[in-house]
Amino acid sequence: MIPDPNPDVLLALVERFSELAERRLATPARTTAAATRARQLRDHLETYIAPRARDIDAPLVVVLLGPTGAGKSSLFNALAGRAASQVGVLRPTTRDVVVLLHPDDRAALFADGTFRGLRAADVRVVEDPAVASGLALVDAPDVDSIEHGNRILADRLAEAADLGIFVTTATRYADQVPWDVLGRVRDRGLPLLVVVNRLPPDDGSRREVIDDLTRLLASRGVRLETGSAELIGVAEGALDPAIDGVDPRAIAPLLARVEALRRDRAARRALATRALAGAVAGLPPLAESVADDLDHEAIDSDALRRSADAAFDNSLRDVRQQLRRGTFLRQETLRNWQAFVGADQITRLFATGIGRARGLVAQLVHGTPAAPIAQVRESTTSDILSLARQHASDASQRSAMSWSENPLIAEKLAARGELWSESSGFDARLEERLNAWLASIATDVRATGAPKRTLARGASAGVNAVGVAVMVATFAHTGGLTGAEVGVAAATAFLNQKLLSALFGEAAMVEMIQRAGARLDAALAETFAEERARFTSLLADTTGLRELAHDLRIISAEVRAEPWQHAETGDASR
Repeated sequence: MIPDPNPDVLLALVERFSELAERRLATPARTTAAATRARQLRDHLETYIAPRARDIDAPLVVVLLGPTGAGKSSLFNALAGRAASQVGVLRPTTRDVVVLLHPDDRAALFADGTFRGLRAADVRVVEDPAVASGLALVDAPDVDSIEHGNRILADRLAEAADLGIFVTTATRYADQVPWDVLGRVRDRGLPLLVVVNRLPPDDGSRREVIDDLTRLLASRGVRLETGSAELIGVAEGALDPAIDGVDPRAIAPLLARVEALRRDRAARRALATRALAGAVAGLPPLAESVADDLDHEAIDSDALRRSADAAFDNSLRDVRQQLRRGTFLRQETLRNWQAFVGADQITRLFATGIGRARGLVAQLVHGTPAAPIAQVRESTTSDILSLARQHASDASQRSAMSWSENPLIAEKLAARGELWSESSGFDARLEERLNAWLASIATDVRATGAPKRTLARGASAGVNAVGVAVMVATFAHTGGLTGAEVGVAAATAFLNQKLLSALFGEAAMVEMIQRAGARLDAALAETFAEERARFTSLLADTTGLRELAHDLRIISAEVRAEPWQHAETGDASR
């Protein structure tokens, strides 16, 4: 025996689905279709399913559905025992929603419950203290109304119902539009009763219509509520003018079913639970479609991220290669610095050997021509800045061009014209890091020279001059240079090496230059990472997207595994 659904289990599932749906909406979808599916999942949960799950004892909602002219309003009046719904002759016949209920049920349905999302202008409420509380009877707009809003409203009521009564006629039961609605009723597992109006008078013809409709229902996977009221035929002309509706005697089994639900709270609760289970069972297909959307967005985001990564990584690599080759250094800068480090006094020190640290410091501070410290620092940093700016701009342009070909991100890109070049604060940020880099070289010179007392007593000009020598040594060598440049760069590199080696020793000199190069690499990498982040910030976190897709599939699998999935009205695999 298949167990009945447990309301507490259903509530827990609904709350988990709702949390996942909200997480999905927090990440903007990349396509209109994906955004629509995300909203449908959230709205379906919060508007229809969650109110019932949170209050399984709320008034039962019985909705009459059917095509134009099928006799819904006439049947509604028969069930109400009065002319509560206007019977019309023009399409669309039912122009608004008519709700018959006990006055005590109104707040539970409209304030916080099933009907809270309905516009007051679309609803006419008929309060009747004479009917028992606990059940609301609803006459929905025609499912094939020529007014689009009416069809949407009918669909919403079908989603909100705990029991559906499908009303058709002997001549219209095979129309396509009503069957589209029945397909949605089937997918959400809504308990359903069927009334066929205007059957022919002879038994043979009546039986033929009933049998054919039963066959169609079975072939479409629509399962009816069990009991004597599951499919009722009403003969042509079986009307009661006093109530402007169907003769109550013709629908006696249906009246008995509705009255039994009104009288029996346990029966209402059981039906509401089955309807809720059917609605929950209908969630996995939509949830899995949303999960597919998330996976596709993650794949697209990864591809876009890889494109930006490649553009900025390649540009940063090119900058580093040009810096290592020294091709960006101006000949004038190299010549000026060569003139300083190649002064006669320092050359003599190189030739005779350095025996005294004080003598060397004195030569650096007092005995040589004034070191062109500011000029070399300014020209070198401005050249680094210009080189980096050009490559950052190129990387931005390549990324923007590549991304603009992707319709999922092109709209965002079009609204961010600044992404087609380097950012407005690029120069200021990199210049600040280059100044910090130069300061770090001076700090390193002091720390490296302090143990030997070589520079411990030197003036700041000596430290700064040696710092610039380290900076130039980081770049200036013959790799990549040709012609006259080779001589200038080679001489400068040689003299820098001799000077620094004499001051610190071979090993310490190499380590200091390597540390300076590493810190410059880090400063450039940080700056280029900021430029790249302008693009990647437009993308969702793909790890989060995939985790959410996984969670949606997990809960969908749990719903499919529930034993009540195979109950008569709750099999979502139909």
